[in-house]
Amino acid sequence: MKKLKVLLVDDDAQRAALLRSALHDAGYEVVVNTQRDTDLIGRVRSVAPDVVVIDRESPDRDTLEHVCMVTRDAPRPIVLFTQDEDRHMIQAAVRAGVSAYVVGGISAERIRPILDVAMARFNEFQALRQELTKAKLSLTERKQIERAKGIVMKSRGVCEDDAYGLLRKMSMERNQRLAQVAENVISMAALLT
Repeated sequence: MKKLKVLLVDDDAQRAALLRSALHDAGYEVVVNTQRDTDLIGRVRSVAPDVVVIDRESPDRDTLEHVCMVTRDAPRPIVLFTQDEDRHMIQAAVRAGVSAYVVGGISAERIRPILDVAMARFNEFQALRQELTKAKLSLTERKQIERAKGIVMKSRGVCEDDAYGLLRKMSMERNQRLAQVAENVISMAALLT
């Protein structure tokens, strides 16, 4: 089994060394970034880590913006170790895309379970996001098909079932998805009106 790659982001070299050692002892390949104002999204793209671990005394607005960009452009599980237990900060971090927000000291034996939970939570969230995207697309396609049926019914003077049959027939003849045929019908109707 290949070692999971962790991008460790910590601006405190001493703290980073301790966390790096704990991650290494837990079986992870660790890439350390100790520069605070570095381009996190660029670093994530170049390193291609399996998980990002950020260690901050208290996460600031810049940190959360970087997390948002990673979540949006190069999604990865993100674990944030901090001393800040402010409820508003926790909520802001979760909204930004943090998979695990860990307050307090970290011991070596807690590292693997924390990262495992963060990765599982991230994977579950990604699956839900894909499911939601698929459902939205399906709903949009259904609306287009219904609209195209209405256009066919009006222009051909046929009932709903016959209009749907004509759309399906066109779909099979052109070897296109029904939603694509519906979109074409809607576009043509817009041109003609």
